[in-house]
Formats: sequence, C-alpha cells, structure tokens
Amino acid sequence: MYHTWMRYFTPSPVHHRLGLVCLGVGLQHGTLPPVGPRTLDHHVAVVISAGRGWCTAPDGRRRTVTAPALLWLLPGVPHHYGADPATGWDESFVDFTGPAADTYTELGYIEPQQPVVPLADAGPARTAIGRIARAARRGNPLLEVETAAAVHELLVALRRARADTDADGEPVLAALARDAFLPLSVVEHAARHGMTPAALRTAVRRGAGCSPKDYLLGIRLGRAKELLIATELPIAAVARRVGYDDPAYFSRLFTRRVGLAPARFRDRQVHCVPGGWSTQVPDPADPPRVQ
Repeated sequence: MYHTWMRYFTPSPVHHRLGLVCLGVGLQHGTLPPVGPRTLDHHVAVVISAGRGWCTAPDGRRRTVTAPALLWLLPGVPHHYGADPATGWDESFVDFTGPAADTYTELGYIEPQQPVVPLADAGPARTAIGRIARAARRGNPLLEVETAAAVHELLVALRRARADTDADGEPVLAALARDAFLPLSVVEHAARHGMTPAALRTAVRRGAGCSPKDYLLGIRLGRAKELLIATELPIAAVARRVGYDDPAYFSRLFTRRVGLAPARFRDRQVHCVPGGWSTQVPDPADPPRVQ
C-alpha cells in the first residue's frame, strides 16, 4: 500500500528565461511500484528520507539505496528504481529544467557520474521541497517564480547534505576548514585524512564545487580579510596567521585574488566601514543602527 501526491505544471517561455524552472513536485510513501525503465528530457531530484530500495545504473548493475539518499534522474539517461517491497520508502521529488542546470552540474551540485548520493540529513531538502509543494497550490499567481527560487534552494540544501566523509567518518569540508591554516600541501591534507589526493579532490569538488586548493585558499583569504580589518597586526603577522611564512608571496597572492594589496585593502575597509569592528553577534530584534 502506498500514498502519493503530485502536481505538474508548464512554465511559460518567459519563465524559462529565469534559467531554472520547476516542472513538478511530488510526495510519496509506502511500498511504491517501481519506476521505469524510462528516459526523461529533464532533471529530477528524488530524495529518499526513510526506508530502502534499489536502482539500476546505466551499465545495468543494480545498486541498493538506503535512506537518507538522493537519486539523480538525468536528461537522456535511462533509469529504473523502486522501493523494497518489504519496507517501502518515503520519497519526495522535484522535476526541473533550464540552462542553469548545466551551471550547477559544472559546479558539482549535480553529478552525472554519481546517480546515487548518500545524504547526512534529508531534512533541509524536504523543507525546500515542501516549499515547492505549498507554492504549487492552485491559483497561485507567483507559482512559477516561487517554485523556481525553491529549486535553487533545494540544490544548495542537497549539496550541504552530502555525506562526504574521510577515513575517520569526519565530514571532509569541515576537516579541511579546521586545518586550512596549517602549512600543508594538498597531498599532505589528503594523507592527514586517510585519503588519496584523487579521493580528496572528488570529495571537495562534490561538496564545494571547486578544487581543494581553491577551497583552502578561499578560507585563508577570508580569514586574512577579517584580520586586516579587525586588527592592527602587521601584514607579515597576518600572513603567518593564515598559513604563509613568506609575506611577500602572501601579498602577491592576496593582490591577485582580491584585486587590492593587503595594506590597500585594510586602508579602504577601515575608512569605509562606520562604527568599527565588533565580535558580538547582533540581536535580530534590535539591530545596530548607523548614527
């Protein structure tokens, strides 16, 4: 026995120019009948939040799917999947299309090489899908725009939820962020987390949409900006704090990536930001005001 709710719609050509449009949404649970074999001309994100089942890869091999997990159904790629008849599963799905899907694929949010993605938590994705389902009420004049915005939210939630872990079961991105200021090469970072450099590159690309080098550099330069604005540390000291023993190299790197030399960046920010620096998180109910 199973229960299902779904709704489909057809955005206009104008809405397609948003870059990403939602074509349908559904919520199902129970011992659902198998889907396929079939081929679609658009993307579908299928979030399995409870239960287990199976899917058949393009090469014909059957894989076990255990919740929480994500199934990617890709344009032009045959798919065949279903819930275990003994347990069933809870499934929610969103059909979408648009040129922005190619950009999300290039950034690693959508992975054609990994049609089944383990998730650490399906909750945020289900929240985004629930937002689409509520927007899909009949007569909603903002349906196409609201659902398109929620698809963007869904793709971000799915990337955040990926269960990419190192050899000790620790999330790779969190571990790299913690060690970002150590003077380590990418090869040394990989060894520190019990991974090969190739496995580290795959995990970071999957989780952050960039290489390990660019991910670490982004964290280092972000922290350098904070130190330049919030402290009076010499440039050499800032460089050491973020993992660079050579201040001249740090300055060249900072200038190339940020567009300003560290000293110039500091001078511009200090003179442009009123009120100085505070480490206190503002109260949303009583935000600070510029006098």
